[in-house]
Amino acid sequence: MQGFFTAGRYDDGDAVTGHYYEVASNDPARAQVWVYSDALSYGAGETLRLHISCSAPEAHLRIARDGLTPMTVVDEMVATRFATTPEDCSERGCDWPEAFALAIPAEWPSGVYTVTVTIDGHASQGMFVLRAAQPRAKIVMVLCTGTWCAYNDWGGSNHYQGITGPARADFAPHVSLHRPWARGFVRWPEGAPRIPHASPLLSRPRYPHMDYARARGVSKKYASSGWAAFERPFALWCEAQGIALDYTTQHDLHRDPQALAGYDRALIVGHDEYWTWEMRDHLEQWLDAGGQLARFAGNFFWQTRLSVDLATQTCFKTRAEAEDPLAATNRLTSYWDNPRVGRPAVATLGLTGAAGVYAGWSRCAAHGSGGFAIYRPEHWALRDTGLGYGDVLGAASKIFAYEVDGIDYCMTHGLPFAAEGSGLQGDLTIVGLSPATTLSHATGPQDRDLFIGAGDAEDLALRLYGGLTAETLGRASRGNGCMADYRRGRGAVFNAGSCEWVAGLIARERPVEQVTRNLLLGDWA
Repeated sequence: MQGFFTAGRYDDGDAVTGHYYEVASNDPARAQVWVYSDALSYGAGETLRLHISCSAPEAHLRIARDGLTPMTVVDEMVATRFATTPEDCSERGCDWPEAFALAIPAEWPSGVYTVTVTIDGHASQGMFVLRAAQPRAKIVMVLCTGTWCAYNDWGGSNHYQGITGPARADFAPHVSLHRPWARGFVRWPEGAPRIPHASPLLSRPRYPHMDYARARGVSKKYASSGWAAFERPFALWCEAQGIALDYTTQHDLHRDPQALAGYDRALIVGHDEYWTWEMRDHLEQWLDAGGQLARFAGNFFWQTRLSVDLATQTCFKTRAEAEDPLAATNRLTSYWDNPRVGRPAVATLGLTGAAGVYAGWSRCAAHGSGGFAIYRPEHWALRDTGLGYGDVLGAASKIFAYEVDGIDYCMTHGLPFAAEGSGLQGDLTIVGLSPATTLSHATGPQDRDLFIGAGDAEDLALRLYGGLTAETLGRASRGNGCMADYRRGRGAVFNAGSCEWVAGLIARERPVEQVTRNLLLGDWA
């Protein structure tokens, strides 16, 4: 299908295998307005700078702290002008003019702030994070900004698909923060489906969230990453429960070894697939000193690098060995579990995304229970849930999806234990688990998945197990996702290793809510 421009959006191909994305038009007569901030996060007193391209001489600007009742802090007209957008903006940034600057007042509370610019009939949304100067809450949410950057496809390229390379058809190993967020990353589209979906057996798998995105002009990745998909509904649930949160980002964790100082407990939600070496170092230092991390997230998988100014993220992924300038070092931007990186994912969080990863969609454990089968109901995390051995947590709301983290294990007397030689640096207690797989199986052309297929399993087999054979493919394909209590140093991680945990809070599934309260407010003993 030929691509076409309409209101600044470029579309090409079908909903699942095609590439469609937003991009500004370089026609100054076309009505449009776009915005991005110069940084992901700020502290009080630092200067917020907004960059805008607009076809009108002024636009309405509204900045609000997001929440159950958004708190508007700026509401005014700002002077704007039109600026062209480079073709490689996804990689190098848009380089638009600064249209607004403000020293952030000390009284603004920590949170995620939405930025909305509007002209007649057109609007764009951005966001930034305000860190607390000193801890005001007992819990800090670490926003998964590495994954936000990886999935943002505004301008045409991200770490998955793109218009880079000689044929303008490759994903981008370098992605810039200096561009707008794709539609669906700041605010969840009304009526949009979440990812988990079990297509009828013996039929070709479908992806309703991508069908929705293609039909409604929303980012193809809206349900995979961004504030709106995971962290926002979790934060709104916490607010409704009276659980106060401060906020920071993975990028802050990368740059600042003291990013978590003063907090007894930290929180990660949703999809934290991409991490730098420095992020892991600083998190481990905090854990080993006694910190407690409640992780309701899945797919701890890729090593990335960040530029000195934090504006550009690099991940060569499956091309790393051939193209990454640091391919001969342990900073190779490949799987954490790649022997050439030499830093197993489980060492930090107790679980890994390389243990099966997919569940509840495509043909990947899509007809499973959708929840965690419970093996240790006496564990403190399950207090007051009423669950017993063999019961399933979260099946009604499908919390076990769409990407999960697990570990190789063995069963002894009906209980799972982490297998020997896994790379753990402390004791791991598996509370619950369910199967997951990297392989989208098929019986023939009529039900072959054109999106996932066998490619991920084959690549894992090659890089993790040294070659592609029936044995290594099976080893890379068969896996699980776990709820697990991991102790390292003087600290602890409770890892509910699934992206979709928040679906249980959205649905108000009582046992899921109770486990969440236990982890955020309870005694970890």
